[in-house]
Amino acid sequence: MQDPIFSPIEFLSPEYDSCVKLRDQELRKPLNLEFTSEQLEEESNQFHFGLFDDEMILFACLTFKEMPDLKLKMRQVVVSKQYQFIGFGKILVFEAEQWAILNGYSEIILHARDTAIPFYEKCGYQKIDDSFIEVNILHWKMSKVL
Repeated sequence: MQDPIFSPIEFLSPEYDSCVKLRDQELRKPLNLEFTSEQLEEESNQFHFGLFDDEMILFACLTFKEMPDLKLKMRQVVVSKQYQFIGFGKILVFEAEQWAILNGYSEIILHARDTAIPFYEKCGYQKIDDSFIEVNILHWKMSKVL
């Protein structure tokens, strides 16, 4: 594959549907969870981004939820299994951070699964609170000032 293509994803577009499918497959089904229509409706005012291959097939995505004080909450970060551990997650996060900077945001917060802590630390995020359980998994609140 050539360099991946980073692009915003419009809510309810075919690309958004691909994003929901990927998130469901990699993040939800392993936990026996399903998206509710209410959860997906809440994403209508959020920012969605993806990485696409040469044929414009989505293989990684994330979502930003706007928070007070020019902060964003990064959510639902996922890379397709076949593209994991080769740097695409880092590219996705970096490109999304650049978008956030260009749009005047000052900080990104997130809830990281315990197993993802090393990834986020490599991307410059720091733990800012005690651990907690979310969707039956140990998580940590993390932050990065842009």
